[in-house]
Amino acid sequence: MLRILTSLQQGAVIPAHPLALDANRRLDERRQRALSRYYVAAGAGGLAIGVHTTQFAIRDPKYGLYQPVLDLAREEMDRADAKRTNPMIRIAGICGRTEQAVREAMCAQDAGYSIGLLSLSAMRDADEDTLIAHCRAVADVIHLFGFYLQPAVGGCRLPHSFWRRFAEIENVVAIKIAPFNRYQTFDVVRAVAEAGRHDIALYTGNDDNIVLDLLTPYRFNVGGKTIEKRMVGGLLGHWAVWTRQAVVLHAACRRVAEKDAPVPPDLLALAMEVTDANAVLFDTANQFAGCIPGIHEVLRRQGLLEGVWCLDPNETLSPGQSEEMDRITKAYPHLMDDTFVMEHRREWLAG
Repeated sequence: MLRILTSLQQGAVIPAHPLALDANRRLDERRQRALSRYYVAAGAGGLAIGVHTTQFAIRDPKYGLYQPVLDLAREEMDRADAKRTNPMIRIAGICGRTEQAVREAMCAQDAGYSIGLLSLSAMRDADEDTLIAHCRAVADVIHLFGFYLQPAVGGCRLPHSFWRRFAEIENVVAIKIAPFNRYQTFDVVRAVAEAGRHDIALYTGNDDNIVLDLLTPYRFNVGGKTIEKRMVGGLLGHWAVWTRQAVVLHAACRRVAEKDAPVPPDLLALAMEVTDANAVLFDTANQFAGCIPGIHEVLRRQGLLEGVWCLDPNETLSPGQSEEMDRITKAYPHLMDDTFVMEHRREWLAG
C-alpha cells in the first residue's frame, strides 16, 4: 500500500473507466478488457472503476455489473503489475447511503481495490454531521478518495466546513475536486491546507479546467506560515479518451509545477484547446446530457468500442454533438492518440 500511496502523492493520470456494452446492452467483456489494456499501455498510473463514467446504474440488481467490472479491471491491473515497478493505483467507486456505501467498500476491498472514490450524491438531503459520520463509516473499511461531484450530474454543494472536517479523517488519502467551479475548488484546497494534511493528494476532476488546475499553486497563510498546495494529477472522464496524449500533457504540467517555472504561453493556449474539446465530449451545450456517450463515441471511432450504447437507452449523443466532434478532431489532432490506438488495438482486443 505504501508504494501505491507514494505514486498517488507524486501524481498520476487516472482515467475514469467507461463501460463497454454490446448492441443488446450487455457487458462486452472483450472490449471492457481492451479499454483497461489501452489505459495501461498509454501510461496511466491507475484506473477508477464503478464511477460516474462507468455508469452508476451498474449497481442496479437488474444489471448486476458492479462486481464483474471490478473483477475484470483487477485482472488486467494484476497482469500489468507483473511487468511494472510501481503498482497500478486501484480505485473503486462507492456510492449510496451508508449501508450501501459500506457494503460496496467491503466488496471493493475483497476485489483487490485499496481506495474508494466516495460519491455523496445519495446523501444530498443529509446535514453536515451526518455526512461526516457517513464518510467515517466508509473510511473504517477502505482508504478514501474524496469526491466533489458537480451538481449538474448529481453532486451536491459541499461547503468549506465540510471539507475541513473531512480532511481530519485519518484514512483519507486523496480528494478529486470536480465541482466545475473555481470558488468551490478553492474551498477544498484551503480546507486541506488548514488541516495540515500534507499526505492528502489533490486531484483535478474539473474537466473544464484540467491544465490550469495542474499548473496553479495555491498559497495560504496557516498559523503564520505560508502553505502551498497543488493538484498533482487527475481522475477524469476526459482522460478515458486520448489517454496517451493526456499522459504527455500531465508530465509537461508536472515539470513546470515542480520547478515552479513560468508557464509557457503555448501551455496556456493548450489549456483552452483541452477545455474546448471537453465541452464537446461532455456535451455542455445540452447540460451534460451526452457526456458518457461522447466519451463512447471517441472510443467507437478509434475501434475500441463497438457502439455508444449506455445502460439507459435514452442516454445517447445529443443533436449536433457528432458534428462538433468532427470539428475538434480537425482542430486539435495534437490532443489525440488515434495512431497509437491503431497500432495496438488488435493486441488489446485479443483474448
